Amino acid sequence: MAATPPEAPLEMPVQDFRAAPPQGPDFQAPAPEVRLARLITFGGAAVVTALGAWQMWSAFGANILPMQYVLLALFSITFAWIGFSFCSMLAGLVARQFETPADPGNARIAIVMPVYHEDPAESMGLLAALADQVAEAGMADRAEIFVLSDSRDPDVFAAEALAVTKLREGAPIPVWYRRRTDNTGRKAGNIAEFVRRWGGRYDQMLVLDADSVVSGDVVRQMSARMSADPALALIQTIPMLVQGQTIFARVIQFAGRIYGPSIARGVAAWSGDNGNFWGHNAMIRVRAFAECCGLPELSGTPPWGGTVLSHDFVEAALLRRAGWKVRLDWDLRGSYEGSPPTLLDMAVRERRWAQGNLQHIRVIGARGFTAISRTHFLIGMLGFLMSPIWLAMIIAGLILTAIVILSSPVYFPSANQLFPDWPTFDARRMLWLLAASAALLLLPKAIAIVRAWRRPLAGNVGGKAHVALSAVFEVIMSTLIAPVQMLIQTRQIVEILMGRSSGWESQVRKGSMPPWGVVLRRHWIHVASGLIIGLILAYLSPAQLIWLAPILAGLILAPLTSRWSASAVLGRWARQAGLLVTPEERETPAVLTASVAHTRRLRGPANATAELGRDPQALAAYTAMIPPQPALPVDKRLPEISAAAKIAVASNQTQALGFLDRAERAALLNTPELLDRWARLPQ
Repeated sequence: MAATPPEAPLEMPVQDFRAAPPQGPDFQAPAPEVRLARLITFGGAAVVTALGAWQMWSAFGANILPMQYVLLALFSITFAWIGFSFCSMLAGLVARQFETPADPGNARIAIVMPVYHEDPAESMGLLAALADQVAEAGMADRAEIFVLSDSRDPDVFAAEALAVTKLREGAPIPVWYRRRTDNTGRKAGNIAEFVRRWGGRYDQMLVLDADSVVSGDVVRQMSARMSADPALALIQTIPMLVQGQTIFARVIQFAGRIYGPSIARGVAAWSGDNGNFWGHNAMIRVRAFAECCGLPELSGTPPWGGTVLSHDFVEAALLRRAGWKVRLDWDLRGSYEGSPPTLLDMAVRERRWAQGNLQHIRVIGARGFTAISRTHFLIGMLGFLMSPIWLAMIIAGLILTAIVILSSPVYFPSANQLFPDWPTFDARRMLWLLAASAALLLLPKAIAIVRAWRRPLAGNVGGKAHVALSAVFEVIMSTLIAPVQMLIQTRQIVEILMGRSSGWESQVRKGSMPPWGVVLRRHWIHVASGLIIGLILAYLSPAQLIWLAPILAGLILAPLTSRWSASAVLGRWARQAGLLVTPEERETPAVLTASVAHTRRLRGPANATAELGRDPQALAAYTAMIPPQPALPVDKRLPEISAAAKIAVASNQTQALGFLDRAERAALLNTPELLDRWARLPQ
């Protein structure tokens, strides 16, 4: 069986952000409930911001210092951010309901999973479970799986191909595999090449990440909804985080499960048909994507130029500017993805996301983008910029404290002044502002908890008491982690501004507890910052320690938090105690249960390359999946030439592999003739 089906090319022109968009469906006016949701979200955020800024201005009184103006500006931005988040959640109260047509249609579906140095058995196990459910849902005759590999590590080549071979043997739907030799465009380029070579074969494509999956019923519903609405180009689901083992992963998992649906419902309400794309667990109309989403290389060098990193936001905006609908269908349950295992692993992911989101400065002004699309870009950028803004606000407050303590007030700034200028500062008003800020942050969580209590969700996670205790634990952990993330993200922003690119590293799916040396090396600056600020405040203004205690505690305890939150043992203890439990843990979805069994079945030998020399059938299957190699000049074929020479003098397969360096192993695994010559050596 061939590795790939016959090509069905589909033109995918590179888009010009300065040119008029391609012609798509006619724009439709937002529905009344969408307009109401936008009024609640943006109007409410404007009112909240104005009230907060006014109260802060009033708290300063007369004779405002220059640093107070700085603090006022920073506070207004921060208050607007939390006010917008709160009002966006409230908008979810008017979110529209979606209906799935009874007729599922006959659209041909490609289930696409891009992979890059992943655990092949884990990823193929998810696809195997989904394939079974797709067949059960009656779509076996029109759905196919396409594994799109960008892997460059030769140690992964054989394991990937052999796992796909095993997946093919038992899958009820066709499974195809393509490994690129040119990784231009990263993930977006991977998808684009698929569309250009095989896009004409399919009407819709379900895009997954290597650790994500949806149920077969969700595939059926998304396909039916898209088939029923010719103007609908993208349906984004809300992936629920699952299978978290560490405390850190479980905290994020619990928060996403309890608070996430309310937040996503609000975003869906004000987005309407102008939603966003999160890069995976979404159904896409292939021809609309091909017409609108060919991404150019940005001028200049990374981090600001080069490949568009956060391509998903841009693709959603490109679809919408052509008139296509992009929706977040919040009602679709049965969409899952893995969670980052540790704080340090999360920081690595966020470094790339930060660069990609800030890169949107280059495209946010593109011709034809709608105001809501630009809002999605702005929210993505502020998600990282709020950390340096928050830090700047804290520093401004500390400077003001020092000014007040270390300087003497001037009561008669003018020689002819009859009455003194008394320094004023309304501490009570500041307390109310602090309380309002805390309320805007915590009320959405409280509302979500009450909603969980009133629904079967509470019973599915152990009862109301366990939900409440878990929420308290989550708030404490989030409070400790927040200041550390603030400094980490601030450093990431500084690195990007200094021109440092994040590169392209494979993601860590299963972390481990980092040793003390690692956490101390990564967090010493956080501990030092907390101790120095604490000592200065203890000397100048001990009362300020009360207000900054949560931030200082988070910084000083950063190594402990980072290390122990990465413990899978503590994660299991929390689950046994009924803390941070989600419904998906108490009643594991069928697709996830099946994926575990399939993963065990698909797990190959530790040394997949050596297996090729032992098993002629495995060698034949692997050779059939080797991608065609471009013709190269001699100076570019040196690894292949040296690998051939080393194989010629080796006495057995093991010795030959030991002779080869990384580039030579890649040449071996990409050249059928070399593989055949190597396999003929004694084992």
